[in-house]
Amino acid sequence: MTFGELFNMKRRALGLTLREFCRQNGFDVGNMSKLERDLLPPPQDRKRLEEYAKALKIKRGTDDWLKFFDLASVFSGRIPEDIMDDKKIVPALPLLFRTIKDKAVTEKDLDDIIKALRDA
Repeated sequence: MTFGELFNMKRRALGLTLREFCRQNGFDVGNMSKLERDLLPPPQDRKRLEEYAKALKIKRGTDDWLKFFDLASVFSGRIPEDIMDDKKIVPALPLLFRTIKDKAVTEKDLDDIIKALRDA
C-alpha cells in the first residue's frame, strides 16, 4: 500500500468526497488529489502530517498512526524517524538493504535478519 492509497482509503472511510474533505479541513483539492494518486510525495513536515492524520481521524499511537507516518517517510525516500533514533538498528541497516537488493529474500531470511537486528 502506498501513502496515497492509505490516505484515500481513510478519507473514503469517513464517507467524504475529496472536495468535501478539503472544504472541511481547508486543504487544496488539487494537491490532495495528486497526493492520493501518488503524483505528489507526502509532506516531510511533521506538523503537516499530523494535521492530515487528525483530519483523517487517525488516533495518535495506534497502528494506523504508525503506518501513516512510516508510509510518509518511505514514499518520501526516508527511513522512519523512530527507526533512525534506534542506535542499535541503524548500523545494521546497510547490511539489510544490501541483502534484500542482492538476492531474492525468503521469509526465513527476513526472520533471520530481523532476529539479528534485534540482537544487535
